[in-house]
Amino acid sequence: MTAGRVNPKQRLEDQGITGLGSVSYNLIEPALVECAIKRGEGTLGKGGAFLVSTGKFTGRSPKDKFVVRTPSVEDSIWWDNNAPMEAEAFDRLYDDMTAHMKGGEFFVQDLYGGADATHRLDVRVVSELAWHNLFIRHMLRRPSREELDSFVPQWTIINCPSFKADPVRHGCRTDTVIAMNFDRKMILIANTEYAGENKKSVFSLLNYILPGKGVMAMHCSANHAIDNPDDSAIFFGLSGTGKTTLSACATRTLIGDDEHGWSENGIFNFEGGCYAKTIKLDPKAEPEIYATTSRFGSVVENMVFDPETLELDFDDNSLTDNTRVAYPLDAISNASETSLGGHPKHIIMLTCDAFSVLPPIARLTPAQAMYHFLSGFTSKVAGTERGVTEPEPTFSTCFGAPFMPRRPEVYGKLLQEKIHDHGATCWLVNTGWTGGAYGTGSRMPIRATRALLNAALNGSLAEGEFRRDENFGFDVPVAVDGVADVLLDPRRTWQDAAAYDAQARKLVQMFSDNFAQYVPFIDDDVKAAAID
Repeated sequence: MTAGRVNPKQRLEDQGITGLGSVSYNLIEPALVECAIKRGEGTLGKGGAFLVSTGKFTGRSPKDKFVVRTPSVEDSIWWDNNAPMEAEAFDRLYDDMTAHMKGGEFFVQDLYGGADATHRLDVRVVSELAWHNLFIRHMLRRPSREELDSFVPQWTIINCPSFKADPVRHGCRTDTVIAMNFDRKMILIANTEYAGENKKSVFSLLNYILPGKGVMAMHCSANHAIDNPDDSAIFFGLSGTGKTTLSACATRTLIGDDEHGWSENGIFNFEGGCYAKTIKLDPKAEPEIYATTSRFGSVVENMVFDPETLELDFDDNSLTDNTRVAYPLDAISNASETSLGGHPKHIIMLTCDAFSVLPPIARLTPAQAMYHFLSGFTSKVAGTERGVTEPEPTFSTCFGAPFMPRRPEVYGKLLQEKIHDHGATCWLVNTGWTGGAYGTGSRMPIRATRALLNAALNGSLAEGEFRRDENFGFDVPVAVDGVADVLLDPRRTWQDAAAYDAQARKLVQMFSDNFAQYVPFIDDDVKAAAID
């Protein structure tokens, strides 16, 4: 049985995937919600949002990701960061998974990765769960009905949570696996219901393909000035650092909240939707994101709710801290219709500093920007990955190491060239702790962060007075309207200045130790920006 629009020459059986009980192609949101409810996959919430629990897996499983090691990618994959899988093991995994799928009901979405038609990727996603198909329909870009008639997938993702891998037979670590094969142009996902694996697999894929074309792939959000796409800004950062919150600004147009490319044409969103964290979501501070949690078709993951009233509890983290809502971009009133922007004028690097050493904002030279981009310092926040229960300081190069198939220097060099060619101003923004480290201090006030970013983006911040930071050498503003002066000097926010100094020395050493691995691959000006 088939339903929905599909290129008649590109059904699953034409790809060699046969024996399935039924296949539904390119169902739209109401049909997918209806299927998910009938199948008992979740609950219809207030306003028609779909409420679902992802079970054991409430975050990504980065240690279970693999790249198939073949001659075509042998010399270009960063193997220290990407676990290898033998081609024969992948073939066995594919054969066993598709045999397991026979007779079952599956859902297919044919979608685009990338708003720039020059560089987009045509992706087919095969889902065992109807709500996974709804999720990825939000996350990627949806072709028109006419485009579906001639759609030919370049890559195929098969996600089958009910299949358990065999580590011995399939060459993986556990019975959960995410395996990418560049020769077969296929990604297999097994034994996890966490929907984020779907979108991050596409991101990892584009992170390999696009740099080979001279396009920078970025783990960032982006926006531009209203009615002026050429006045754009990008916000690098790991999950939980504020990419979604800070880019969804009422005074600017949202391009996207998570994944973008920077090509010869400017910046473009990879996705067609947003995947926002909802824990402690404030309806006053983020009214539009809050509203999506009761919007028809939104996917609400792992939020506790009242079984009678269906009221969501935004403060309950008993299932996970990584509660989320997935929704299409058009749910945000100021979202860009094209998801395109010009070459960015501002590059913001978001870090969540659990040490409470970094200032709330600092201006970076191009060399310092490269240093902090390759360092990618932040704190993993609770729930984003399995096993993370409180902030853990970490260095995630390019602010997205788990999704980087190539070596960091490849992305760093591309960013360096883009900054040089287009003259972007670079800023480091700390959304982490102030007044003491995690457990003692408090999170940086979001109102202060917004005020600082607004000043940076409108140009007024650059005209003010700056001081040189003694620990990192970058420029820090002395005074900004709407922000307490003491907040701009982290040392003054601590009750014990000597304790701050000790904490700062510790963090400086951590930066230095981590950056040593990149010194053989970088230019002299970036080496000069490194901390001695």
